[in-house]
Amino acid sequence: MPLSWILLLLAAIGLAAFFLSRRRAVGSVEGDARRLHSLPLYYGLHGAMMALAPALLLLAIWLVVQPMLLDRSILSGLPDDAIPEGSTPGLVMSDVRRVADGIERAFANGAFSEGDLTALTTEDVGAVITGGGTALGTPLTADVLAAARDYWLARGTLAWIMTAAVLGLALIGAAWAIRRSDGAFRARNVVERGVLVLLIAAASIAILTTVGIVLSMLFETSNFFRQYEWTEFFFNTTWQPSFSGRGGSSELGIIPLLWGTLYISLIALIVAVPIGLFAAIYLSEYAGKTFRSIAKPVIEILAGIPTIVYGLFALITVGPLLRDAFASPLGLGNSASSVMTAGLVMGIMLIPFVSSLSDDIINAVPQAMRDGSLGLGATQSETIRQVIVPAALPGIVGAVLLAASRAIGETMIVVLGAGAAARLDLNPFEAMTTVTVKIVSQLTGDTDFASPETLVAFALGLTLFVITLGLNVLALYIVRKYREQYE
Repeated sequence: MPLSWILLLLAAIGLAAFFLSRRRAVGSVEGDARRLHSLPLYYGLHGAMMALAPALLLLAIWLVVQPMLLDRSILSGLPDDAIPEGSTPGLVMSDVRRVADGIERAFANGAFSEGDLTALTTEDVGAVITGGGTALGTPLTADVLAAARDYWLARGTLAWIMTAAVLGLALIGAAWAIRRSDGAFRARNVVERGVLVLLIAAASIAILTTVGIVLSMLFETSNFFRQYEWTEFFFNTTWQPSFSGRGGSSELGIIPLLWGTLYISLIALIVAVPIGLFAAIYLSEYAGKTFRSIAKPVIEILAGIPTIVYGLFALITVGPLLRDAFASPLGLGNSASSVMTAGLVMGIMLIPFVSSLSDDIINAVPQAMRDGSLGLGATQSETIRQVIVPAALPGIVGAVLLAASRAIGETMIVVLGAGAAARLDLNPFEAMTTVTVKIVSQLTGDTDFASPETLVAFALGLTLFVITLGLNVLALYIVRKYREQYE
């Protein structure tokens, strides 16, 4: 049964449990809701909660655990020679899943009947399901086909078992909640505890997700450093991966990538910080209410533009303009892809980050400080320079550091605006690249996830994670240590 049908049935059971629980509770006190311990709504919510919460939890666990256990079971049944040289169990299992999906589509379309299942050959599957095997990472073999048949059958059986278990648990929970619904039952207390558990679970998901991301990068990074010297990675000035062999003659030094990342981010901040800060000062101190109500949303629209649009703007407009107006006349290069192109466009993207945060921080400075400065004879510009900006400076620095973290993690603008050349150069009109771009390139295409040329992407990601985490922690430290508390 499709997952959407299961969810619809669960919703129907939850609604039925809501109304039946509420009705039974009101009926137990002969229709006088004042004799109920809780409001009738809580009895209905208790019924829906007991019907849906355990069933949805079981469904989520099942959807996560079943593929892992099924893959492990199928792989354990494959002979050793079913994994070709140069391939991995993961790639073979991916082919098994593709063939199983093809078998399912073929049966749904009537290309095969149930009696043909055991008689399927690799030629049948190649011609009807996979289009001659072009969708597979390895040539289709009899072992893979047999594993795909077993996978398809097992997946179908487990799907029906899951449906029965989830719906059965929902019905049991609904029946139990309906039976407990009487006037003396403390439904509100149970519902509030359930909401508390839900809130704790929501908060835990964010924490566990972060831990999972870090651990996944740590494990793969440790695999990379088992095959490649960490000193070469952190101190080599050459980035030249080679996919000719496992380890091969690749030079995977991170320094050129870090240089490109920091160079482009520096130009972006040089553009974004002055413009964003001056815009914030004008909007908060000089602009009228009408102009502010129009200008602030217009500036913040820049934050909602997809980065791919910024990248296209850099590729089509800004890059050629900089090349024709500056780079070529000055003899600094003839490429439209450059550090300056990506930095300028990224700076435009970061303006609302600096402007909006700085504006909120400046507006938080008490009006009494402005009035006191003006009362002592200072002009408005002197008040801004000597009173308002110093008072808001910790928050402004935090906004700048958060914008820097955003710049360091940008990818699409760099891909389209700065190119993909890993080099150490001071010329801002030369093409360079960043860590994020190389992470994408190392994981794109037909790659062997056991080779250092692919595993290096996780080492790059972990390094970038540490840098951005450090900037975020520094921003929070500055804001908390130096911010002023005003009444």
